Amino acid sequence: MALTASDVMTKSVVTATPSMSVDDVAKLLAERGISGVPVLGDDKRVIGIITEADILSRKRNQTTVRSLMSTEIIAVGEDEPVSEVAFLLWAKRINRVPVLRDGELVGIVSRADVVRAMADVALASMAGDR
Repeated sequence: MALTASDVMTKSVVTATPSMSVDDVAKLLAERGISGVPVLGDDKRVIGIITEADILSRKRNQTTVRSLMSTEIIAVGEDEPVSEVAFLLWAKRINRVPVLRDGELVGIVSRADVVRAMADVALASMAGDR
């Protein structure tokens, strides 16, 4: 059985709101050791993503998450095969994708999650060869 996004996703997702200050998001990323977070609107739906790259590119007048976040959302469903998620991350040159169920955020899959899953499969395969 092929692994799916729900098998490898991080379920307790750190998020931001559009009104948060860029400085607060920078602190959040640093404290949590992550490089980006989904931005949730008032209805708790994903309306953007803010990343370290966005923060590094900020101009003096960009002080809120809303002014910096990327609004082109690339997301996957829970049943998306990990192989497809890996291809999407590579092809779109992105580091994470939100996982949605009926439009609501239920998790996030990062490149690190995919690599960890690949390593687990390889280790399991090696153990089975013994």
